[in-house]
Amino acid sequence: MITSLAASHAKGKFATDKIFGASGAANQAVLAVGKDKVTNATIGALLDDNEKLVCLPTIEKAWRELPMNEVINYAPISGLPEFLDAAIELSFADNRPEAYAKGIATSGGSGVIHHTVWNYTEIGDTILTSDWYWGPYKVLCEDALRKLDTYTLFDENQNFNIRAFESKVKALLEKQDNLVVLLNTPAHNPTGYSLTDGEWDKVIDLCKDCAANANKRIILLIDIAYLDYAGEKNASRAFMKKLGNLPSNVLAILAFSMSKGYTMYGQRTGAMIGISSSEQVIKEFEDINQYTSRATWSNINRGCMRLLSNIYQDKTLQAQMEKEREGYYKLIHQRASIFTAEAAAANLTMLPYVAGFFITVPAENPDAVCDKLHDDYIYAVPLGKGIRIAVCAVPQAKMLGMAGKVAASIAASGK
Repeated sequence: MITSLAASHAKGKFATDKIFGASGAANQAVLAVGKDKVTNATIGALLDDNEKLVCLPTIEKAWRELPMNEVINYAPISGLPEFLDAAIELSFADNRPEAYAKGIATSGGSGVIHHTVWNYTEIGDTILTSDWYWGPYKVLCEDALRKLDTYTLFDENQNFNIRAFESKVKALLEKQDNLVVLLNTPAHNPTGYSLTDGEWDKVIDLCKDCAANANKRIILLIDIAYLDYAGEKNASRAFMKKLGNLPSNVLAILAFSMSKGYTMYGQRTGAMIGISSSEQVIKEFEDINQYTSRATWSNINRGCMRLLSNIYQDKTLQAQMEKEREGYYKLIHQRASIFTAEAAAANLTMLPYVAGFFITVPAENPDAVCDKLHDDYIYAVPLGKGIRIAVCAVPQAKMLGMAGKVAASIAASGK
């Protein structure tokens, strides 16, 4: 009896998502004991202090004012030119590097990762990221018949571990000619860490050193999903100037997304922004990624692209939207400050947090810790080596006391 019709590379695929599993458990608890008693720290989206999903008011107004023809019509495969210009300029702000830069519309930030993995590595190659990472990175690599390897993100002083990073970069370049390095910064998911300017200098110096071998090609894929919640606009983008004047065999790609910074999660609109000292490399970037878009999703959400271009072209609207977003950045920062202060008081170790949606607490038995937290109706996401707490979603009132309960749950689990 035939039990499978799948191709050999597809057999056995099955995605289990701990984030959605933890969120589902929180929702069941709400039904059982009521919303007021439940702390849902699993949601990777911005909620206000009434625990309602946030849409920036200016975004909502501009969206509702779009002509229906702009909402339902097809868009060019590569994206609306006005949208691509807006995505590039909004990503760089005042920190545009001295380089050629072009964009291709994608289905969210995930689409950028998909295209980069597919078009800049060979089948069987390994992509490199840190040991703390967003789980779908691995799924995106493995589904494309690639592998994902990691380096230790933090050294003994809780700084970026440049030694571990350099060791893995050089080891992989001995085995393969193309290397995609996936950096999620600033406001890293899940730790909230951001590379400093000095750490960026070391990363760039390493890339230049490796690029001295003309047979090697280094692609820096920078996931900037949380960029707009990483601090002051230009300070958080200062590293982008360092991406200029790189060797022609080093390509930087920014993964721009409208999900977090523009609160348009489900519209799945993003852009991959290529940055190179070579005009030919950027022309190739446009051609091959447009081709892969046609082969993957054809084109993406025209309405959301038009929304961004409209806001960018109206500087009053843009300033208004950025002011609204700044208010929510401050709200997240206040929530994180509560947890950080209480963690220190409870002698609870957490990974270094700078900004962003998440805080991570190391734990040797994350599942047991999260299960214990359920006794207090607190729901967090168990990771491989710790638990992730979504400060983007937990109101300040419920943040109070949480760090102490996490510390108690770790102690009770024996780890």
